[in-house]
Amino acid sequence: MMGRRSAGLYEPAGGSRRARLANRRALTNARKTVASSVPDDLAESVDGPTGILRPRPLLVDPHRATTRVLRVAYPFLAESGLGTDGTYLGSDVFSGGSFVYDPWVLYQSRVITNPNMLIAGVIGSGKSTTAKALITRSIALGHRAYVPCDPKGEWTAVAEAIGGTSIKLGPGMPTRLNPLDAGERPSIVSTEEWRRVIWSRRRALLGTLAESTLGRPMTAVEHTSVDLALETASSAAQSPTIPDVVTALFDPDRDQAARHGLRSESLSGDAREVAHAIRRLVHGDLAGMFDGPSTTQFDPTLPMVTLDSSRIGSGGNDHALRLALACASSWMEAAVADPSGGQRFIVYDEGWRVMRDPALLRRMQEQWKLSRAWGVSNVLIVHRLSDLAAVGDAGSESRALAEGLLADCSTRVMLRQEPDQLARTATLLGLTDVEIATIAKLPKGRALWRLPSRSFVVQLIRHAREAELFDTDSRM
Repeated sequence: MMGRRSAGLYEPAGGSRRARLANRRALTNARKTVASSVPDDLAESVDGPTGILRPRPLLVDPHRATTRVLRVAYPFLAESGLGTDGTYLGSDVFSGGSFVYDPWVLYQSRVITNPNMLIAGVIGSGKSTTAKALITRSIALGHRAYVPCDPKGEWTAVAEAIGGTSIKLGPGMPTRLNPLDAGERPSIVSTEEWRRVIWSRRRALLGTLAESTLGRPMTAVEHTSVDLALETASSAAQSPTIPDVVTALFDPDRDQAARHGLRSESLSGDAREVAHAIRRLVHGDLAGMFDGPSTTQFDPTLPMVTLDSSRIGSGGNDHALRLALACASSWMEAAVADPSGGQRFIVYDEGWRVMRDPALLRRMQEQWKLSRAWGVSNVLIVHRLSDLAAVGDAGSESRALAEGLLADCSTRVMLRQEPDQLARTATLLGLTDVEIATIAKLPKGRALWRLPSRSFVVQLIRHAREAELFDTDSRM
């Protein structure tokens, strides 16, 4: 005869009556022991001959997974945000909390590796408003902002509204800037070191102007000619001007050339093309803007300084606009490079118009690399990332420089992109499928903020006065 089980205890068939009674007593004692050790909320009654209580079984099996999987398995978990130290911009769409951003705070906390930013979005998506909101609100925290090239004049009203100034440049305008100005020497920089900084900045500008106009790199003899021309102009005046350098290129100083073992006649022939290229700033379409002593001074203590170049680029003359940007950037560089100047934004609006020049791209890349040393955040504003591809063919120096600028932007703010741009955007930024789908349907004023290892969807919240001040559709 087979025995039978009762609630986990085996009662053998047959045997003596005494053995059966002993077994039943053991069963009763076991039931009491289990019942007393199980909390009421974890116990349940089991129907059966014994009515023994046992622990309630778990309904979910233990599971181990990465956060990449768990964020889908448990979708109601929200990002904690970037903290509260910085500039308030709006609301985090997913968590409903406030979104605060400050590139210097995030760099110090190692959330980002550099303070540079890229802002991209189709026309009408709100990219200019996003940039203006970030920068104007950051000024209340002690930051400053410089806009070395404002092709549409959109920043003029913003600068004046917050106590800054706008310098208007263009044909027939009374303002003149000398891009070879030395600027004020920082107190922590020695006189000799400052002399080398001035020389380097002036020499870099002349090289950028020459190569941009020539459309090719300078040759070795042309580099020598520019060096000697700048040396001649600097020895004749404390603040040389572009016309002084052009004169020295066309008519090299005989004694200066002899000290370097060269003949002035050969230098004159070697420098002929470069001299004609730089002459454009003296007698060409930029005449009257950069061909003499400065008529205004750069005030680094102002919260915002912009250079309104809308009169230069209004006719579609992008080359003249790029030359103006190079000169204006050099003029501002003395204040920007001052270590005691504080934390500053440098805004390159309509970036696609100034990125078609390899010489200017190299100059911008140097500023991107020095952003941490200077304490500045470079902000590049473009319509779409395919603008970067339009600067040159695949494998070209221009394309590599443009993509290098993108790589040196730890913060990428992506507003709505057109469907045909999504694949290119995903490739350049390494976005996930979910992020790409988000960008395609973003409404105006909402953006994907992509940091090295985190991303947020942020809805910009504007004050009524900001909406009026930042409006770029008034003519419509």
